[in-house]
Amino acid sequence: MSVNIPSNSVPSGASRFQVHVINEGHGSGAAMSDSTDPPHYEETSFGDEAQNRLKISFRPGNQECYENFLQTGETAKTDTTFHAYDSHTNTYYLQTFGHNTMDAVPKIEYYRNTGSVSGPKVNRPSLQEIHEQLAKNVAVAPGSADRVANGDGMPGDEQAENKEEDVTGVVKFGWVKGVLVRCMLNIWGVMLFIRLSWIVGEAGIGLGVIIIGLSVVVTTLTGISMSAICTNGVVRGGGAYYLISRSLGPEFGGSIGLIFAFANAVAVAMYVVGFAETVVDLLKESDSMMVDPTNDIRIIGSITVVILLGISVAGMEWEAKAQVILLVILLIAIANFFIGTVIPSNNEKKSRGFFNYQASIFAENFGPSFTEGEGFFSVFAIFFPAATGILAGANISGDLEDPQDAIPRGTMLAIFITTVAYIGVAICVAACVVRDATGSMNDTVVSGMNCNGSAACGLGYDFSRCQHEPCQYGLMNNFQVMSMVSGFGPLITAGIFSATLSSALASLVSAPKVFQALCKDNIFKGLQFFAKGYGKNNEPLRGYFLTFVIAMAFILIAELNVIAPIISNFFLASYALINFSCFHASYAKSPGWRPAYGIYNMWVSLFGAILCCAVMFVINWWAAVITYVIELFLYIYVTYKKPDVNWGSSTQALSYVSALDNALELTTVEDHVKNFRPQCIVLTGGPMTRPALLDITHAFTKNSGLCICCEVFVGPRKLCVKEMNSGMAKKQAWLMKNKIKAFYAAVAADCFRDGVRSLLQASGLGRMKPNTLVIGYKKNWRKAPLSELENYVGIIHDAFDFEIGVVIVRISQGFDISPVLQVQDELEKLEQERLALEAAIKDNDCEEGKGGIRGLFKKAGKLNITKPAPKKDSNISTIQSMHVGEFNQKLVEASAQFKKKQGKGTIDVWWLFDDGGLTLLIPYILTLRKKWKDCKLRIYVGGKINRIEEEKISMASLLSKFRIKFADIHIIGDINIKPNKESWKVFEEMIEPYRLHESHKDLTTAEKLKRESPWKITDAELEAVKEKSYRQVRLNELLQEHSRAANLIVLSLPVARKGSISDLLYMAWLEILTKNLPPVLLVRGNHKNVLTFYS
Repeated sequence: MSVNIPSNSVPSGASRFQVHVINEGHGSGAAMSDSTDPPHYEETSFGDEAQNRLKISFRPGNQECYENFLQTGETAKTDTTFHAYDSHTNTYYLQTFGHNTMDAVPKIEYYRNTGSVSGPKVNRPSLQEIHEQLAKNVAVAPGSADRVANGDGMPGDEQAENKEEDVTGVVKFGWVKGVLVRCMLNIWGVMLFIRLSWIVGEAGIGLGVIIIGLSVVVTTLTGISMSAICTNGVVRGGGAYYLISRSLGPEFGGSIGLIFAFANAVAVAMYVVGFAETVVDLLKESDSMMVDPTNDIRIIGSITVVILLGISVAGMEWEAKAQVILLVILLIAIANFFIGTVIPSNNEKKSRGFFNYQASIFAENFGPSFTEGEGFFSVFAIFFPAATGILAGANISGDLEDPQDAIPRGTMLAIFITTVAYIGVAICVAACVVRDATGSMNDTVVSGMNCNGSAACGLGYDFSRCQHEPCQYGLMNNFQVMSMVSGFGPLITAGIFSATLSSALASLVSAPKVFQALCKDNIFKGLQFFAKGYGKNNEPLRGYFLTFVIAMAFILIAELNVIAPIISNFFLASYALINFSCFHASYAKSPGWRPAYGIYNMWVSLFGAILCCAVMFVINWWAAVITYVIELFLYIYVTYKKPDVNWGSSTQALSYVSALDNALELTTVEDHVKNFRPQCIVLTGGPMTRPALLDITHAFTKNSGLCICCEVFVGPRKLCVKEMNSGMAKKQAWLMKNKIKAFYAAVAADCFRDGVRSLLQASGLGRMKPNTLVIGYKKNWRKAPLSELENYVGIIHDAFDFEIGVVIVRISQGFDISPVLQVQDELEKLEQERLALEAAIKDNDCEEGKGGIRGLFKKAGKLNITKPAPKKDSNISTIQSMHVGEFNQKLVEASAQFKKKQGKGTIDVWWLFDDGGLTLLIPYILTLRKKWKDCKLRIYVGGKINRIEEEKISMASLLSKFRIKFADIHIIGDINIKPNKESWKVFEEMIEPYRLHESHKDLTTAEKLKRESPWKITDAELEAVKEKSYRQVRLNELLQEHSRAANLIVLSLPVARKGSISDLLYMAWLEILTKNLPPVLLVRGNHKNVLTFYS
């Protein structure tokens, strides 16, 4: 490929990328070149073949993408004669970077979620599609090349259609109308007009500004954390709930989402009652009461909330227009106050304490003057709710055009503007109005009168009697100071109306939106009803009416003084979790945490979270306790229910980091015998196919050791890997569903032994590596192919070679329940087909005259019912006729025997050979489990017949030092005597088909037999290990005598010396040793200590 940059400019219509499509015939020697494009850069070639195929010229002056350049760079023509993969015939190509390749260039469509409203999701070519060898005879249908070139998979692949939401006509808001306006309206509440003057009167200008500043610190830190979270990916609807749940997971998100939605619903009632109280005060002044103050508040509040509901239900566009109108009124009211401060005061206002800007008043009001019962924190607790409301924009995140940009910009600017307004109003009102005033124009200073030296005294008024009796005016006494100071008093009343109604309207919209997002995630199953949305904007009408009912209920109660602190704490809990989410995401160090908003710090966010929690207790300690209790209860509930969601939360990331750190820390510590625990590889195949083997292993690894269920896929690599990868998640999920604390691992290999060898060497991580191999006894060893038998015995040898202990488990019925599972699958398919046929018949009955019986058979044919059903029925009847049903029932019962609680009984431990103590440790761990705790340990060891008591005392001493409780100790002194003739005859008959009998043949014939059947048991081998064979047969006799009634037998596994013991003889030993016994665990450790009596 050659890259040429022309010096001359080109028309704007020219493409930035020029792709020359050439006819690649056998006789073409070079690609067509553009002589008008002199090269300005050194030619860069990706290969000799590429030089003769394609030239791309980069031209300046035009930034739009080249439309005809298929971004996967595959093809230019899509007619039926086109061959997508043929690189030799006379065809046309469009190539990526000079190569005939399916590789796709990066584009945003590959990274979208299915069903994204921002555009369709496209599937890039899979790794297998670009890695596997291309078939030369692939026929490409018209249009398929385009689909391949656009990264939509291989020709012929069926792609699921993305169901895009209809976005036409949806109302979306920008950062001003959607966030800035709402946050300003919510932050500027009633507090600005009726309580700010009292706060600055109590705390003074200095501490008053500090109170405002401390509140703003909390909201600013929360705003910064929220901005970081918002810019770390696409934000959907749900506001604070969405941010917290996607960061910290469903447990935190679900608990805070529910109480946050409830807090917003109750806040509607609070704001509406505030509005109604102001209206009732006006009715009192005009003597126009309807019933009485309390009932008038209920009547006016109910009418108001109905009107607000109507505005909300009408749609977000109407609600936004109402918010803008209310903001205009609010701004006029604030401007009216500032104008009033410079209008010269009259005598009436002076008697009420207003003297315009006076340095003496400023100086007098700068310091605090707390009345009895008030202090810095009590005043702060009263003011802080005025600073809340920063989540008003985030709560409608689903209705914003670009939440990632709008929420940070609008929220932070709103905090700045409202902070300036609060501080400005506080300083101005404190510089104009004295703390106490009588309101009497007669309280002027007369010449010769002894003045108390106050600022009012210097301005001609004597309010000294306010020190002895209560006064009605001044900053400390009159909540209507702003109305008095303003240029036109009714505008302040209008501002109060605007502040209360806008906050009520914002909460009435926020609560359903947050609640709908919570219900959509289905964290609380019973709330799914409220997830449904209506109209183009997916309006939560059901949520609106639920919020209306809650708000109406609290309005009718009309006693909100008790509930108000709890609601404030609910909001603060949300702020705390937003800050903590930002800290947690940063602390987890997940590569996915890449916020575009860089002005944040994880430790500052943590400080913000702690500050929010502290403020909760400052405002009201018992409300804070109630908030924590409710949140903890919801958290435990969601954790217990375990919702099936995966949002890539920082909790998951931190769990990974913690696990990684702990694993690395373990590697720095040498293993110690006191910390030994069985860490097992269990050859279960699919974990559901051998449940009993997994259950007994899980019994001694649960909560104490590693357990890995392993499966080896044998066969062609491509097919095995595909099957293995497709079942990984399903099998791990089965383990989780059945509450088995184990991992699933699988390998693809050419043979079973190679696969197990790979698992033994590569499984685990650091110190968490397997030290014990658990396998089921090969019950069908006499019928199995020789290769299977060689692999089975070979993996035992391999485990010993890798210094890994071995446990072989044998139960009477065997472990593999695959036939049962297969029958169950067949029955389930038949049931599904029956239900489908019934549905088809029902549909046919509903469509009379539209196809009749012919339509029914068509549907049945499509469902593959008419022909396969009888075949499957016959298969099932065949199985039943073979009485396999009864056998399967026994197999199922046997597979569940270790799930049941074991009754009172014994675990007999035949510790015949010292393997480091694993043979003793495993049964001891079993007795600690709930299912096995009623079983006592009986210890059997070999000894000399004339030293039984001494050896019994010695063994009891050893066990006591190991601190292992036992019920009894038996010293077996007659292990090495010959077995009886009947038992030995059974063993001889067992091995007879596999004996070579070369000793009865001449030397030549014997050598020939050995070459032809090297796997058979020779007479020489049998004679050499005759004593060991005797021992296995004799041990079975002793086991029958002593342990036939045991719940479980744990027995030392005999070791076959490599090259000396044939596979068949070794399997015969295991067979005769464990024949006709209860469940047996043949155990052999790696001969390193796993028990110690040292502290």
